[in-house]
Amino acid sequence: MASIPLFPLNTGLFPGGHLPLQVFEVRYLDMVSQCIAADRPFGVVALRHGSEVRKPDQMETLSAAGALARVVDWSMVMPGLLQVQCVGAERFHIVSSERLKNGLWMAEVSLQRPDKAVPIPPELQNVADTLGALIRTLQQRQIPAAQMPLAPPFLLDECGWVANRWCELLSLGIDQRQRLLIQENPVLRLELVQDLLAERGMLE
Repeated sequence: MASIPLFPLNTGLFPGGHLPLQVFEVRYLDMVSQCIAADRPFGVVALRHGSEVRKPDQMETLSAAGALARVVDWSMVMPGLLQVQCVGAERFHIVSSERLKNGLWMAEVSLQRPDKAVPIPPELQNVADTLGALIRTLQQRQIPAAQMPLAPPFLLDECGWVANRWCELLSLGIDQRQRLLIQENPVLRLELVQDLLAERGMLE
C-alpha cells in the first residue's frame, strides 16, 4: 500500500508511456515540485466527471485505476508555468481517496505487478508491425521528439509495450480504456487491441 498525490486527466497513462504536461494550477505546481525534489512519482487517473482545471463547487469523479508518472525532465518556462516530461510506471488500484482543502487529491493505492516481457506471438505480429510503420512515418516527417506521441526505447517485440502504446494512441471510451489498463495479461491485452484495430480497418 502506498499514499500518493493524484493528477486527474481526461486522457489515460499506461506503463512506458510518454506524458508531457503544462502545470499552472497552484495545487499541481506545489505537488509536482515536491515530487521532483523528493524524486517520487504521482498518480495519473482518468476523470469520469469534472474538469482538469478546478472550478468552484464542482467535485471530480475519478476512475478506480491509474498509473504512476515519474518526472524525467522539467523546466520552469515562466513564473507559474512548469513544463514536465513524465514516463508511465506501475499501474495501481485506488483503495481510498480524499480531496484536500486546496483541491489536491490524495489516495491510498495498491500497486499492480509490472508486465512480464512476453514476446509477440505470430498471430499478433500485425499489431506490432502496424505500430512500427506508424513510428517510421512519424520519424520520416521529422517530427521533433518532444512532439512525438511515443518515446524510445521502442519495444516492438514485447506484448505489453505494444498494447500499451495502442491504448494511448487510440480514441477509446473511458470504460474501454480502464478495462485494458487493469488487464494483467499482456498477451490478452494485445489481443483486445488487435480486435479494436481490426474493427477499424487499421491493420496492415
